[in-house]
Amino acid sequence: MDKLTVVLLFGGRSSEHSISCATAGGVLAAIDRDRYRVIPVGITRAGAFVLEEDTPAKFGLDAAALPEVVDNGTRVQWPDSTSNRELTVTDAAGSRSLGSIDLVFPIMHGPFGEDGTIQGMLELLGLPYVGSGVLASALGMDKHFTKTVFQQASLPVAPWRTITADDWADAPGMAYAALEELGAPVFVKPARAGSSVGVSRVSSAEQLAEAMAVGLAEDNKVLIEAGLSGRELEVAVLQGRPGEPARASVAGEVLVTGRDFYDFEAKYLGAAGIELVCPAVLRHDELAEMQRMAIRAFEAIDGAGLARVDFFLTSDGWVINEINTMPGFTPISMFPSCWLASGYTYPQLIDELIAVALAHARHGS
Repeated sequence: MDKLTVVLLFGGRSSEHSISCATAGGVLAAIDRDRYRVIPVGITRAGAFVLEEDTPAKFGLDAAALPEVVDNGTRVQWPDSTSNRELTVTDAAGSRSLGSIDLVFPIMHGPFGEDGTIQGMLELLGLPYVGSGVLASALGMDKHFTKTVFQQASLPVAPWRTITADDWADAPGMAYAALEELGAPVFVKPARAGSSVGVSRVSSAEQLAEAMAVGLAEDNKVLIEAGLSGRELEVAVLQGRPGEPARASVAGEVLVTGRDFYDFEAKYLGAAGIELVCPAVLRHDELAEMQRMAIRAFEAIDGAGLARVDFFLTSDGWVINEINTMPGFTPISMFPSCWLASGYTYPQLIDELIAVALAHARHGS
């Protein structure tokens, strides 16, 4: 069987650059080399496309030295039109072909990658790719508009107020009024960031200014969101092939035992105070409702490929926290862990994502 050529695209300009690299390292280690020829293309923090090493260990997460794509002097050139799929690379020795590619797997987190920008580039080039398209990626990246769409789809979300950088500069009282209206504690979140980067828990008005500064350092608008009391649960969604419905995994649970919330250090650097449990203990009807709502959320933003939908189970029922259109995909991340508990190994999950993307590309959907 001829191998499919897959470009693994990672790194990028966002604050989640290192998490993207770590995710790519997991995929490089697990992807079936008998079925796929892999071309690792990294994007530096300055936005240069470089030909990276096919060395999974290079991209392991280490708190002392987070992985990154550095400028090695190579430059990858994408096809010059939709009439071909040839990738080339230029380095000190000149230019050479990397061959024709079948699919791009963009393991990108955060702005300039997960937000529809890379997806738009690939659409212009006519290249099939894994994951959501321009609209769903942009919606999923922007928490304000995600919540707005979910409300329109009759899906429950936590109450929030959106404050722009101009609002904070010109009328900071809007933010303090939001805190008073929503009631402490609240979470201050950049509208367009992930991995809990820039997120603060605010218990009093005295903490708000610092939290706003942290959030606005990541984006020019933030959400002030009501803090919810309840269990934190997540479910993974996979798109079906053309004509088939999307599927939801079993649930995973985030048990917060010694931290204010599930922050960056706990998610990726092994900080204490968090335990991930998968599958979570739920009644059959609770899981069924969670899965139904996750698929409804995926469809509401016109998602494709994969997503992770995060919930709170409160005393009043389910509340959707957010949807992530390119969730963390390291072998220990919640998305693959939920599918592992649902019957997919990590390599099988990679196979399925590639197969679904190619099926929809052939189908024109």
